[in-house]
Amino acid sequence: MAATTAAVLFLAVALSAAVESTAETTTHIKVYWHDVVSGPSPTAIQVARAPTTNSSATFFGAVVVIDDPLTSGPDLNKSTPVGRAQGTYISAGKDKLAFLMNMNFVFQSGRYNGSAVAIMGRNEVFSAVREMAVVGGTGVFRWARGYAQARTHTLDLKTGDATVEYNLYIKH
Repeated sequence: MAATTAAVLFLAVALSAAVESTAETTTHIKVYWHDVVSGPSPTAIQVARAPTTNSSATFFGAVVVIDDPLTSGPDLNKSTPVGRAQGTYISAGKDKLAFLMNMNFVFQSGRYNGSAVAIMGRNEVFSAVREMAVVGGTGVFRWARGYAQARTHTLDLKTGDATVEYNLYIKH
């Protein structure tokens, strides 16, 4: 009888640990993405452009590699740095300025230091709100899924520099 009770107790503890380790969390993170294409130290560099591009308004076929700062607030110089957005965006809209975004938000400070979230999706630049998929993650965000909403905070049409508010909703 004691062996049966011990076995049941052991099984209950093991089962509760398994359930606890698979419990899912939803995390909301708000960051500001700073895409700097001008000046002496750009964080976004065009590396390719289709030779048959007909539309300079959409930059169709352009490929840009990024290592953009992520901050806690909209002012790049006064806000706390939280990480980097590293990856690419490709101008995939022939008739509208729309990018295919493929980037990792790599957190370099605070609670999520050392973790990353992978984001991929369509970003129609002049839409008020754009939604992209969170397709994975590392560290705290292993097995992540969810979505990111982007809203342009500022866009300098002369330089091309942009600050975009990203709200990430991540299940992990």
